[in-house]
Amino acid sequence: MNQDHHREKQYQRRVQQAKQKESQDQYRVNKYKHWVNQSTLLRARYVQAKQELSEEKPCKQQSDSEEEDDDIFFNKKAQSVPESQQSTIHPLDLQMAVLHCSDDFLKQKIVTKLSQCQYALPLLVPDPFTGDIECPLWTFRQIKKTWKKTETKEGSKVVTMKSMPICKAETPMVFCFRLGSLSASKSQLINTLINDRHNTFFHRNCPGSTKSRLLFDGVVEIAWYCPAGRSSDTFTDCVAFCNLHGDGLTYDKQLKIMTEKSSVNVVFVPTLTKDPVISELLRSSQPLIVLIEDTAEGAKQMRKTKYRVGLKNRSLSDVSGELNKIISDTLSKTEFLILFDLMKYMSTMEMRIKLDENSTMGFSAAEEMTKSIQTVDVSKIKNTFLPCQDELWHKWSQLNKKQYRLKGNVEKEKCDIQKEMQMLRKKQCKTSQLITSFTKHLMSLSHTEREYFLKWTQILMDDHATHCLSSILQNYFEVWSEVLDLKRKSGKLIELQFKQKELAEMSKNLHSATCGLEHIFREMGQIYEAHVSLKKQPKNEATDWSKYPELAAELMISGHPMELMDGDAGQVPITWISGLIDQVILKLGDKRVFVLSVLGLQSSGKSTMLNTMFGLQFAVSAGRCTRGAFMQLVKLSEEMRKDFQWDYILVVDTEGLRALELEGNTTFHHDNELATFVVGIGNMTLVNIFGENPSEVQDVLQTVIRAFMRMKEVNLSPSCVFVHQNVTDVGAADKNMDGKRKLQKKLDQMVQLAAKEEGCAAESFSDIIEFDVQKDVKYFAQLWEGSPPMAPPNPGYSESVQELKSYIFSKAATSSGVTLSQFKTKVKDLWNALLNENFVFSFRNTLEAELYRKLEVQKLNDVTEQKKASKNVDEKKTMFENTLLQKSKELAHLLKDQAKDEDELKKQFNRVWEAVYQATEKVKEGDVTTWLQEFDNLVKKKLASVSISSENFSDVNRFDFLKDAMQKTLVPIIQHLKNLPRERYNSPR
Repeated sequence: MNQDHHREKQYQRRVQQAKQKESQDQYRVNKYKHWVNQSTLLRARYVQAKQELSEEKPCKQQSDSEEEDDDIFFNKKAQSVPESQQSTIHPLDLQMAVLHCSDDFLKQKIVTKLSQCQYALPLLVPDPFTGDIECPLWTFRQIKKTWKKTETKEGSKVVTMKSMPICKAETPMVFCFRLGSLSASKSQLINTLINDRHNTFFHRNCPGSTKSRLLFDGVVEIAWYCPAGRSSDTFTDCVAFCNLHGDGLTYDKQLKIMTEKSSVNVVFVPTLTKDPVISELLRSSQPLIVLIEDTAEGAKQMRKTKYRVGLKNRSLSDVSGELNKIISDTLSKTEFLILFDLMKYMSTMEMRIKLDENSTMGFSAAEEMTKSIQTVDVSKIKNTFLPCQDELWHKWSQLNKKQYRLKGNVEKEKCDIQKEMQMLRKKQCKTSQLITSFTKHLMSLSHTEREYFLKWTQILMDDHATHCLSSILQNYFEVWSEVLDLKRKSGKLIELQFKQKELAEMSKNLHSATCGLEHIFREMGQIYEAHVSLKKQPKNEATDWSKYPELAAELMISGHPMELMDGDAGQVPITWISGLIDQVILKLGDKRVFVLSVLGLQSSGKSTMLNTMFGLQFAVSAGRCTRGAFMQLVKLSEEMRKDFQWDYILVVDTEGLRALELEGNTTFHHDNELATFVVGIGNMTLVNIFGENPSEVQDVLQTVIRAFMRMKEVNLSPSCVFVHQNVTDVGAADKNMDGKRKLQKKLDQMVQLAAKEEGCAAESFSDIIEFDVQKDVKYFAQLWEGSPPMAPPNPGYSESVQELKSYIFSKAATSSGVTLSQFKTKVKDLWNALLNENFVFSFRNTLEAELYRKLEVQKLNDVTEQKKASKNVDEKKTMFENTLLQKSKELAHLLKDQAKDEDELKKQFNRVWEAVYQATEKVKEGDVTTWLQEFDNLVKKKLASVSISSENFSDVNRFDFLKDAMQKTLVPIIQHLKNLPRERYNSPR
């Protein structure tokens, strides 16, 4: 590495470009070695550090004669492999060269990836040209560690979870160094204290190690032990281990700083002498452990906090056990140190260590912007400074979906809904001071300072939220434990309800406390949509709402992910997305993109897979860390563009299906809608499955397929690849042939079932979604080797990801992708189709939808029968009223001037009503159709056989009592029939 190349920094966006698969053979090319490792480290890939011997220069053949074999074998002067044929580049020299040749953002990203891989990180770095020492504080800013601290309180063990940026963590620090040369490996021994199955610190016995080092000597590395709250933990709290590479006598400046500030000093010496360094450490108050290579004695305490341990003829595990016990005992009595404070101390005039945080403008702008939120409770930041995206946006989204699914007086309801939506948009037009300040700085800062500004904004917002989130999580755990205890006790209902209400409120606060750059971009999008929907005129101002899509487009081109679908509201902001993509087209041209999306259950490793594949930084965590869908542009390298018909990969990351945070039917509707959208917009979808059983994803795919059939106008033609993660059996691909056959059969069956319902001609899954069960099913090894938080990534996982990436590119080579403008139209058309297609998303799968459809048809038939029966009752009522009225008229005519006995007349008519009553009673016990027939026959028969006497009736005017009797008797009967429930007709008691 020469000084000119050192000055020519490599940028993150250049290294992050998609390239052809990097084979291990490429590592042999020394000229491009730093390029390969930049790309590799960025993706947190397993690196084969050892360089193979060149096949072009094999060892010289000593003899072809069998008689001479023995002599040659025992000949000490036999020709060995020339030094020039061996690897002369130390792997960590290569790593340091990569870091020296990277700009601040790439360097930060690489160090963050190294931390995720559980490797040690550079803490003090000598400049290879000037010798000045730099402390790379900037590279630590995005590193977070999570651990569980165990302590004893009131005789019982209490476990407390902690999660924070590591540079703000208060931890003890153990500093290890050597004086002189040793045959034993210092770094290897330290590794046994942190993780005895992983080389946290690179040491001489690692593959690829060489005797000589150019850039790595003098570097102080740091790594952390993070306990999991288990009885098997080596330490009960987080501990930082620092390791000076090289002879401490040569690097006195690093030695002075670290020995002064460490909690425990561990020094390795070949033999114990009155060395000035050791003598000074003996006089200090800090604990000291001296490991002596030529002494065979065990651990021995020489005085208070001063220990001596022999290494000669002793096993690594024995020494490690003694060292572990001594450190644990001494750490309980020492003060803890915050890494940030240590670094600030290093930068003082006395120490003269250079910090790498050079951007004062970016930091000042971020500090000014976030100053207003520092005094506000973290759970109230969104409501105070980002008011457009929560209640207003969620309410608008609900109304927007409702207007597509109206019933009854459609036009009036739709008009009322649109008026309410307009009122909500008016309220969203107000821009908060936070957004004004944010957009002002985005417009005014240069490209580099803008990147610093965005990084610092996220860092400062995270710092403000970290303490509050830890407190809320701890309180949540305590209240939840109380709720579980109360459920086991009887007579505690009121107290239980109170605690459950408190738990629900804490859950709401926990959600509100999550605030980052994505929420600021979402707020900008809502303000923009509100102004556009109200047809507001843009103003000639730098921070005007009309400039928001342009700002977001510049960030998207620079490699920042942008929200495509809001998972909280379950809505795609079409106006904002259209404006954003239009601006990207203006800046790049209408480029062709290959849209790669991912789909899978919650916490199945979707974001981790994409990050490993393309070197991205999608959010990864347990639970619902991704909400909705995010898109990020990955540019193809120049050499790859010759082989493909598109220029960019548009990677779409999505939230997990079946999220525990969502409840009941909301989960099915949200998941089905999200899955249909994600699969629909993608040229290819990676269906991520944790384990070998795809049953949960099958349910969602059934709904996706049925939705595609119902949305013929969108013209979708996606493809998919099934990725089974966490499969430990190396023969899974071969052993699961029968499983693949059953999977294909199941997929085909659900397509045929959906096609029958929707009237489509599809016969197999591949008729709807391009899929080859022989090729498009992949198996991955588990991600971690061991149990987090100290587990390193599995190299096999990384290799599987790269093989999948190569397979994706091989399939994508025949695809023309879509233009950005086509993608914009596709998103809009698909989302509008989804809004109109509510029915199919409310079910777990096609079988549920089919069952509902059958029940709906049966219910419709029942309602039709009920209406028909009601109509028959009305017709019979009219007929009976007319018949009785006619009989009454005849009776009145016969009895004119003759009727005397009113009682006799009543008896005559009571016989008729008795027949009517007896007939109506049958409706309570049988089928309505049968009853109507019997009622008709009985009443007709009775009316025909009535014998009317003409005696004792004299006054025709007395006929009024007949009308009264008819109304009082017949009307209640008919009303009773109408009010009977439907089930009383169809099912007997």
